[in-house]
Amino acid sequence: MKLSGEHIYLRALEPNDLEVLYKWENNPAIWKVSNTFAPFSKFVLEQYLVNAHEDIFITKQIRLMVCLANNEPIGTIELFDFDVHHSRVGIGIMIDKNAENKGHASIALDLLCDYCFESLLVKQIYCNISASNEKSLHLFKKIGFTEVGLKKQWNKIAQNTFEDEWILQLIK
Repeated sequence: MKLSGEHIYLRALEPNDLEVLYKWENNPAIWKVSNTFAPFSKFVLEQYLVNAHEDIFITKQIRLMVCLANNEPIGTIELFDFDVHHSRVGIGIMIDKNAENKGHASIALDLLCDYCFESLLVKQIYCNISASNEKSLHLFKKIGFTEVGLKKQWNKIAQNTFEDEWILQLIK
């Protein structure tokens, strides 16, 4: 299975990804999406890179770097909650602000969805997207995901303020 497209490719995380991961993981603008509440130290991220086992059948998850053809990392894409018995997996993506709106996320999602269906032999892929995240909703719908449910007041975004979250699925 080839995890590359015309302008981008997906690869495993490497130790030299520490600086860019540190930048992305410590960006408060994406904490709401990733359910992060505090910054990560370089030491914690370094240990993650050293100890990350990329065998999805063991860890039930995998995180890949999204890179341009010139090897520049522009984001991450991940699979989580891999369930062999029920033949499903969750998916999430983060593209750096400087690389947004160029079609890279669509290509990365297409590549990883193909991998899920052809190599992991899953029946369905799902994602959870905050109702206010119109860019992500549009992105996932564009590649074939459909809204199948709405979790009301699911995510707390401020004191006494909650936001709905959509569940989307792509079923083969």
